[in-house]
Amino acid sequence: MDEAAGTVQSRRRWLALVTVSLAVALIIVDSTIVNVAIPSIVDDLGIDSTEVQWVQASYTLVFASLLLVFGTLADRVGRRRMLVLGVVVFVLASFGAASAPTGELLIAARVVQGVGGAVMLPVTLSILNATFHGRERAIAFAVWGSTIGGMAAVGPLLGGWLTENLSWRWAFGVNLPLGVIILVGIVLFVVESRAERPPGLDPVGAALSVLLFGSLVFALIEGRTFGWWTSADPPAFWTLDVSPIPFVLLVTVLALVAFVLWGRARTRAGHDAMLPTDLLGIRSFRNGNLVAMVVALGEFGVILSLPLWAQNVLGYSATQTGLVLLALALGSFLASGAVGATAGRLRPLWVVRLGILAEIAGLGILAAVLAVDTPWWAIAAGLGVYGFGVGLATAQLTGVILADVPVERSGQGSGTQSTARQVGSALGIAVLGTILFTSLGSQLTSSLPDGVPDAQREQIVSAVVDSAGAAIPALEARSPEAATAARAAFTDATRGSVLAAAAFLVLGLAASASLGRREGVRTPQ
Repeated sequence: MDEAAGTVQSRRRWLALVTVSLAVALIIVDSTIVNVAIPSIVDDLGIDSTEVQWVQASYTLVFASLLLVFGTLADRVGRRRMLVLGVVVFVLASFGAASAPTGELLIAARVVQGVGGAVMLPVTLSILNATFHGRERAIAFAVWGSTIGGMAAVGPLLGGWLTENLSWRWAFGVNLPLGVIILVGIVLFVVESRAERPPGLDPVGAALSVLLFGSLVFALIEGRTFGWWTSADPPAFWTLDVSPIPFVLLVTVLALVAFVLWGRARTRAGHDAMLPTDLLGIRSFRNGNLVAMVVALGEFGVILSLPLWAQNVLGYSATQTGLVLLALALGSFLASGAVGATAGRLRPLWVVRLGILAEIAGLGILAAVLAVDTPWWAIAAGLGVYGFGVGLATAQLTGVILADVPVERSGQGSGTQSTARQVGSALGIAVLGTILFTSLGSQLTSSLPDGVPDAQREQIVSAVVDSAGAAIPALEARSPEAATAARAAFTDATRGSVLAAAAFLVLGLAASASLGRREGVRTPQ
């Protein structure tokens, strides 16, 4: 009888892992599914390249800003309950995105989706941390991490098929039936859990974190539009000659200082803080979060540029683009199997380092093969190696970060590490997107034929950059020479963003060296 009950409980535990993985897949797919749909959204809603970045970054930005809030709140009110709330909010926001008549309302719906995702993601990890132990926990983390890496590529495939065969709106509408399936799984298989001593809420810290991350990403995205120092195209209310961006960055710095000082003050007073300074006393947790942020910056920024390049330069359909990007998912899932086979044999830290090295190698392959006529198999080869590295690094880095965090602090700990990843992702979209579009503008300006008048040159460059490359196919009919120059410029700009991503991963690899110099673990009291 006891054996039978144990078997049932074990089966329920693994079905809970499936449910949690589906919830993670829903979140991550929606962060990338829009990439291949962007050209259709540009055509339908008339958004420009800055709004293209906001459609993607707004979701990730809100995600990053609120993860700490909901990771802490879940420890108090119950992780399963918060997961249900997150799925409901996410599904309702998906309906809003699917029916959005303007770019502004689409961005607003993406913001609400980010709220739902911020509720869900830290809860999924803390549920796994409380449900599994020992070798099973390593396997669960591997599945969780590989789901993140793999779904980042499945999103473009699914989005491509839906966009091409139905409408870009179905890239969001598909979340409705998936959300219902996840809700049923949560009710049937996920066991409620909460911290024995739930941490206190910190609304001031939450507000400072939103201000910090929001102002930073705003400055990085809008800098090329408003001007980095001198006002280029400022908002209507701005009357100074100096751009608003330096003032926004000043707000970022002040918010960062206030966030850190406030967290330290609350910790010294014996109160819980949004910034867990006591957990940051654990070397593996502190340094692992820094590595996670840098690695995520390099990882997710690439997913912005490649789909745009494949469709607008190579002429791929949305579905073809998704199929090529599927190589990333296959590499990531192969890494999941490799992690399971080496569990207990190879230190997680070395798996992380091997993963980052594979990511750098994959990006190096991509940078080498990028051309206006690159064959699909060359792109797939680079993405496959890159995806294998994503799977290795993402899965085991989670284990490294949370290895010494007490289970009763798992909600706060997982919220912090998820925030580090999502801040990195938002910065990747902002930084690498800005590199892509700025480089595209400058290279196209210089590569257009000398006989093109300045006014027409500016018009061509603005059309290509503002449409995120979607104007290139139409340009072919009016000026084949200009279209050829635009394809070459977009290819060079994409290569630049890929190499920039590789550079950030090199920094992440260098930062991982500090994880090897272990001290005695200081468990927070």
